[in-house]
Amino acid sequence: MSDEPYTVILGDRRYAIHRKWARLPPGESFGFLSDVAVDAEGNVHVAQRGTDQPVLVFDRAGKKVGSWGEGTLAEPHYIDAAADGTFLVADRDAHQVLRFDRTGAPMQALGRRHWPALGAPFNHPTAAALAPDGEIYVADGYGNSHVHRFGGDGRLRQSWGGAGSGPGAFTTPHAIAIDSRNRVLVGDRENNRVQLFDREGAYLTEWRDFYHPMQIWIDERGLVFVTDQIPRISLLDLDGTLVGRCRGAINGAHGLAGDAEGNLYLAELPPQEVTKLERLA
Repeated sequence: MSDEPYTVILGDRRYAIHRKWARLPPGESFGFLSDVAVDAEGNVHVAQRGTDQPVLVFDRAGKKVGSWGEGTLAEPHYIDAAADGTFLVADRDAHQVLRFDRTGAPMQALGRRHWPALGAPFNHPTAAALAPDGEIYVADGYGNSHVHRFGGDGRLRQSWGGAGSGPGAFTTPHAIAIDSRNRVLVGDRENNRVQLFDREGAYLTEWRDFYHPMQIWIDERGLVFVTDQIPRISLLDLDGTLVGRCRGAINGAHGLAGDAEGNLYLAELPPQEVTKLERLA
């Protein structure tokens, strides 16, 4: 059997698949891997649930170099590396969104900890994204079916959504991102679509041809990566045109992010591991 890595193609880029890329020290094991984020130095931050090390940090070679969130995060669902170097983490079962600096020190908390609310922030939130002007958008997707918009000062400015399948309604808003056209993209998981809104929550359009979309990540070119439960990764341009597609490396990616060199990192569903898609061309 050949020991050469498998390869996949997404648009004009080809990748080699490196399974079990992230290496833990002897005696340590992963929890439930939820998501990944890459900082400006190329370190990969891996959010995991069911463990006393909520966020693990790996260097470019896949070696564990640290952790953070101990005693602060309960069940991190998705982690977003913002352009300003901070991290936003949806602490799902603590009903909060927390913001951390580049060292993992807490800076800001949205929502009342361990105090769920129906139709208001938060009831098992799933993901958060930071806009260029400092506003924070949160997908409140397990107990609620809403998106919440906060000012940079942490004050709630607006909520939209509600349970359903029509335009602007949600059944498990699971992922959220803001693109270069200043639109809010929401992965509406059980409705098998990505909905697009303006910054004030007005429905614009939706993209379909997904099966339970999981994560949304946008690269430096403005191209949109969407993972789903086929399992596969879809690559779309800003008009929603499909420009690439491949299957997930193992069971599919619950989380996905990339680095400045064009490599991709996947938080794989069970069995737990971090997979690297190394950019070849």
